[in-house]
Amino acid sequence: MTADGTAAHGTAADGSGEERAAGANRQPEREGTCSPPLLTIGAFAKASRLSAKALRLYDELDLLRPAEVDPLTGYRRYTPDQLPKARLVVWLRRLGMPLARIREVTALDGRAAAEEVRAYWARVETETAARRDLAAFLVDQLARRGPEGPGTEGIGDTTMTTEHPDHTDDTDHTEHTHDTGTPRGPLSLRYAAATDAGLARPVNQDAAYAGSRILAVADGFGTAGAEASSAAVETLRGLDEVPITPGDVLNLLEDATVRAAEAVRGVAGGDESVGTTLTAMLWTGSQLGLVHIGDSRALLLRDGALSRITQDHTPVQTLLDEGRLTAQEAASHPQRSLLSRALTGGGPHHSPDLRLHEARPGDRYLLCSDGLYTVVPAEEIRTVLAGAASPDEAAAELVRLAREAGGPDNIGCAVADVHEE
Repeated sequence: MTADGTAAHGTAADGSGEERAAGANRQPEREGTCSPPLLTIGAFAKASRLSAKALRLYDELDLLRPAEVDPLTGYRRYTPDQLPKARLVVWLRRLGMPLARIREVTALDGRAAAEEVRAYWARVETETAARRDLAAFLVDQLARRGPEGPGTEGIGDTTMTTEHPDHTDDTDHTEHTHDTGTPRGPLSLRYAAATDAGLARPVNQDAAYAGSRILAVADGFGTAGAEASSAAVETLRGLDEVPITPGDVLNLLEDATVRAAEAVRGVAGGDESVGTTLTAMLWTGSQLGLVHIGDSRALLLRDGALSRITQDHTPVQTLLDEGRLTAQEAASHPQRSLLSRALTGGGPHHSPDLRLHEARPGDRYLLCSDGLYTVVPAEEIRTVLAGAASPDEAAAELVRLAREAGGPDNIGCAVADVHEE
């Protein structure tokens, strides 16, 4: 069995009909020629470990053309020199590379082809990491289910209760404390949010919210960008009032994002140039569900180290992931703000990234728009998050630093701390 799922050699499956007819129609070679003899499709299939069926398909797709096609019978013949390319196709198929991309790779020289393979695999690893997180979440949730069977909530899936139901007001800076009990012991979530127009933009198109269960940051764009970001965040804000179980958190976030996308389309009036990013985290009492689309970011300060837990949805980030750009080149790239995914007023729907993040006492989370992280270096952000006494102090200081750096864009951020009682 080959990578294409068909027999590589045998009887009728290996093109022996073509081989017998080709032998009957082959003209004798003239004396004095030194060109290697042509291989029948059956012989070439056996040598390359591709099936005759695959070879016919690759001929039709202009991926691996035969050296000769009999004008009378249509039977295909190949040269031994084509074997390396055929074997490369086999290995690329085993990697899972699409045929269209294989055609591009096989047309390149060795060095360029190697770079394309490396870039392809980098993307596979990025996508696999996201699926691995989802698989771990599913394993954890299924393992927690009780003996009653699927659809029942087991140990650890208790509904959240709010001991302090107060929530954020409508001011730019907000901070509250929300306590919730979980089977492993009570954890406390403290939070704050801040936005600022910056020093160069006449309108603030960033929206940020921090509540008892939901943190959200959105960065609007287009003529109705402020309305788009506000509509998205306001939709997610409704999760503050919904009973939550850990097993439902990603479904709740996905459904809320669908509603947010509809809200954005409503305010945009079908204008594809209007839209917003959206990065939000939903607190369950022990875990944080994350939904992300666009280039706003979620960062985690844990044990003094700052890490990014979202991936920018931009063409420049893709080039960076594939090794085609360095971090320095990406930071100054003229298209660094171009988005490949966002909630937009028209055009195709884009799916967000969804994942579950295990919270630990002492964690400090930051959600922010690019108006913060593009002008305040990562080390300065880490220093502020590590040194601020409260989320409110951290949010205010980060906004101040962005303004001090020139404030060329709107600034939005939400900060949350996880505490053990």
